[in-house]
Amino acid sequence: MILTGFVTGLLIFIFIIIDFSENSGDFSDRGATLSEIWYDYYLNYIPEMVRLVSPVAVFASCLWLTGQMANRLEIVALRAAGISLYRLLVPYLVFAILVAGIISYVDGYVVPRSNAVRAEFEQQFIMKRTERIDRNRIYRQESPDRLMLVNYFDIRQNVGYRVTFYTFDDDQLVETMELGRMSWDPENHHWELINGTITRYNEEGYKKTTFDRRDTTLNLFPRDFGRTSSDVYQLTYPEIRDYLASIERSGAGGIAMPKVQFYGKLSYPFSIIIVTIIGVAIASVRRRGGRGVHIAAGLVISFLYLALMKLFEPFGYGGAMDPIHAAVVPHIFFFLVALLLLFSARK
Repeated sequence: MILTGFVTGLLIFIFIIIDFSENSGDFSDRGATLSEIWYDYYLNYIPEMVRLVSPVAVFASCLWLTGQMANRLEIVALRAAGISLYRLLVPYLVFAILVAGIISYVDGYVVPRSNAVRAEFEQQFIMKRTERIDRNRIYRQESPDRLMLVNYFDIRQNVGYRVTFYTFDDDQLVETMELGRMSWDPENHHWELINGTITRYNEEGYKKTTFDRRDTTLNLFPRDFGRTSSDVYQLTYPEIRDYLASIERSGAGGIAMPKVQFYGKLSYPFSIIIVTIIGVAIASVRRRGGRGVHIAAGLVISFLYLALMKLFEPFGYGGAMDPIHAAVVPHIFFFLVALLLLFSARK
């Protein structure tokens, strides 16, 4: 546990140094103070970094500890005493399951809050490519018989401009409502409709009425118009489920991406258990080259694991694969690899 904490801290320190060297120019150009950089950005980045590096830290610790035992012939002595590799694996698995449970909780309830604060800092002080999915001409289904078009939505002010509602009755247009803008009232949790024109159609023609301001509730919220590719990483598990249900209800496209991200978050902690099995299986066998071979094998496996996860994600985003399959297939594949290595290792 101490070794895992040390490796985690070392990886986080290296990451912060690299990130600061890349973004220091943006920090100074945009006037970020040292306290803002540390408290609003890096302090809130640490939970995310812990989540990201935890499998690598556990894997490296497992390789080092088991490799030490193998080099000192301690594993040979344990086998001679009748203790199999499977029995030796038990305390490793207990630790891996404990870490996976902690990471799952942190990823579901701690990281989203810190990511939200960090995202606000990045928008203000770091020049990044926009992550917005919907930019203009946003179509949503407010209810089964009501559609709406928002020409532009300002995600910072939660204001939609040039908004049009279309109401249908049995596929026949019966009413339109055109707004200059609509804004979200966070205190009363309703929308404020401004400068509206309502046109009602009937057999005799149509009738127009206007209004300056009107309050109303809709089945849509600001997040339904200002979606970004990182929304899922700023929401807790219950909030993600509501978010996905909201997207489906609104008729918005691009739901595959947040689903893949959600299932990826849920399955990510299992990678800690998988790499633990792989680490014990590889390092328990004494090889020529000693720790160097173990380190090289660990780097290769870590790279392939990460590459496979990133390789499958676009298939889920594009609809070529079911989102849950795109998220879990890499873990299933490496779990089978882990079992193969474990069964083939000398017992």
